[in-house]
Amino acid sequence: MERLWTPWRYDYITGERPPRAKGVPEALNAWLDSRAAADLPDSGDLHCVFCNMIHSVDFAVAQGMRAEEAEKAALIVRRDHNTFLCLNRYPYSTGHVLIVPYQHADSLAGLPLATAQEIIVTAQRVDAMLRQIYNPNGLNFGLNLGEAAGAGVADHLHMHALPRWSGDTNFMTAIAGTRILPETLDVTWAKLRSAFAGMEGASD
Repeated sequence: MERLWTPWRYDYITGERPPRAKGVPEALNAWLDSRAAADLPDSGDLHCVFCNMIHSVDFAVAQGMRAEEAEKAALIVRRDHNTFLCLNRYPYSTGHVLIVPYQHADSLAGLPLATAQEIIVTAQRVDAMLRQIYNPNGLNFGLNLGEAAGAGVADHLHMHALPRWSGDTNFMTAIAGTRILPETLDVTWAKLRSAFAGMEGASD
């Protein structure tokens, strides 16, 4: 008998153990505690998964947590001047990442030119990295701008990047609405983090 073990999907499917604020993992709740203590509205929740994520990481690092530890908790693979790269916590396929600007904007037209350019440069690096690690048959890159276009987080744009394989839409997806992911998110994070570090070392 075959068994599929995908425990990270359980909370998403059942709605159990929801985070106190979207984008803030339990390990980084100190940021929310500090904002609640300051009597900020809604306990300091910025109501944006990406804004909450990056602010909670920055607060943790400022309070003495190692940057790598804080970024791993938030599944952030890499940070640049205007954007950051993180794993999709509920991936469509293994290696599904998001390129996210720090600026809270819902359109490409609303971004400074330097930020828009950095998104594309990062996408080029992600292309090379995903091909190197996963040897896929193809890749999907895309932006969903607005709820009508399929955006899950419509008010803060982000680019999806994910590897694809011939036949990866099999009967489990078509009939059972289930995708099979062969590695856990912490393994994916470690692979991508190491690959980016190697890329930077090679370019020095």
